[in-house]
Amino acid sequence: MEDVTQNLTERELEVLYILKQGNTNPEIAKILNISIHTAKAHVLSIITKLKARNRTHAAVMGVKLLENYKPSENIKS
Repeated sequence: MEDVTQNLTERELEVLYILKQGNTNPEIAKILNISIHTAKAHVLSIITKLKARNRTHAAVMGVKLLENYKPSENIKS
């Protein structure tokens, strides 16, 4: 699989890491201390960049794409 994660920003990688755990936009916003609107914008950007069909497809892709990803310390596993 092509490394499409190189097209994602560090923040988008963090959002994808949280998204793949099944979190909603409000939960992502709370974890990252950002607005819900910003969380939604990041999720939409991830979906577009990964060419995913929807957020669930992006989350499933994230499981494989981020298997070696280490999030910053402020993000809980």
